Amino acid sequence: MSHDAEAPATPHLDFAGTTPYEDYVQADVLTHLQHLRSDDPGEMVFLVTTQVMELWFTVIVHEWETATRALADDDVPTAVAALKRSVRELQALNDSWRPLAQLTPAQFNAYRSALGEGSGFQSAMYRRMEFLLGDKSASMLVPHRGAPRVYAELDKALHEPSLYDEVLRLLARRGHAVPRAVLDRDVSRKYEPSPEVEAVWTALYAGDESDELARLGEALTDVAELVWRWRNDHLVATRRAMGAKTGTGGSAGVAWLEKRAQKNVFPELWTARSHV
Repeated sequence: MSHDAEAPATPHLDFAGTTPYEDYVQADVLTHLQHLRSDDPGEMVFLVTTQVMELWFTVIVHEWETATRALADDDVPTAVAALKRSVRELQALNDSWRPLAQLTPAQFNAYRSALGEGSGFQSAMYRRMEFLLGDKSASMLVPHRGAPRVYAELDKALHEPSLYDEVLRLLARRGHAVPRAVLDRDVSRKYEPSPEVEAVWTALYAGDESDELARLGEALTDVAELVWRWRNDHLVATRRAMGAKTGTGGSAGVAWLEKRAQKNVFPELWTARSHV
């Protein structure tokens, strides 16, 4: 057996068309989606960061839809695995604020007019995230009436059970006293907290911490915490860049974000802790 070092393999460099990497990743498409509307050099980082956020929204929606389907099939391990992946993805999403977090008003105003009436609340994929969390509102479909495919996807998400709806249905199937009114509610409407659901989570947390449903509750709480951090990071970045001005697209700006930041996702998972 020879002890001579083997020569390093030469990578395949000659392809008939585009590279297999390009065919899979579509990098050329992604890196040519930046169409700047101002001469300010800071607009590029704002645009790319926003596009990166949209990609993370897409991944997270995929994970939460996977978890929702798994819960409907009583497959808690698959649901928890998807939720745990989404936690890492939410952390990356939240880190996306870093390039924008220290914008001064002058820096933001240098290209703000390029947004026109554009605003983050018009993001359809972010809206699908909110719908999966149980924060439903039919009025949020209105901005998308001019885009039939997007509108149809949002309308479908509006009328389907949210991630939390499927969690509560699972708890009921496992013998926990989730009220019939909660199980039969109109899922196209915003979820409202229930004292009886709070009691269910209190009992679960007072029991065996290794129980499958208790671990599901903790995975959901990890998601809820990072959603709360996302909203607060958005609030701080906006407050720093534009103060209390009216937001783009005619939104209330900081006042709207402050209201959003005060709301907890999966509310009974938080209030139940006071009773354990």
